[in-house]
Amino acid sequence: MAIEYVVLLDKHRRAYAQMDKRAVHHQQTPFHLGFSCYIFNAKRQLLVTRRALSKQTWPGVWSNSVCGHPAPNEPFSQAVMRRARHELGLNIRAPQLLIDDYRYWAKDASGVIEYEYCPIYWAQAQSDLALNSEEVMDYQWINGDKLVQSIQATPWAFSPWMVEQVELLCQRKLWPH
Repeated sequence: MAIEYVVLLDKHRRAYAQMDKRAVHHQQTPFHLGFSCYIFNAKRQLLVTRRALSKQTWPGVWSNSVCGHPAPNEPFSQAVMRRARHELGLNIRAPQLLIDDYRYWAKDASGVIEYEYCPIYWAQAQSDLALNSEEVMDYQWINGDKLVQSIQATPWAFSPWMVEQVELLCQRKLWPH
């Protein structure tokens, strides 16, 4: 299996190193580069996914359509499309940037920390899903307003970055796109 590298960042979001993805996430996770993408279908429904139980961080929680890490020197749009194909078996139109100043720090129940600069994208689905069971255990297409209600009622059932991102997207009047 090829090594996936994550780009490490300094406090000014400048890349200074790369690290094997398998070694990045732990109790002292370094600040690194990531992304989140919200994928909509032709009916303007949003794809939410439930993370596989085998995931190192936040196993079994509901989250945005796809998220991941760009490889060193990989453009975000290519990284988003690559992860959508890998996790969801899904082809998407070129993703569009919604928010470029989002960063977060969160600790899951096991003590593993996520600490990312994480631009937020949206994209349109162009094919049917073919889930990778190592990444995603379930999915649902949902109306954006219904998702906001679900997050408000049970925030613990969703990834902390998604909870924050949806709130931020609503505040900036970008939700649902």
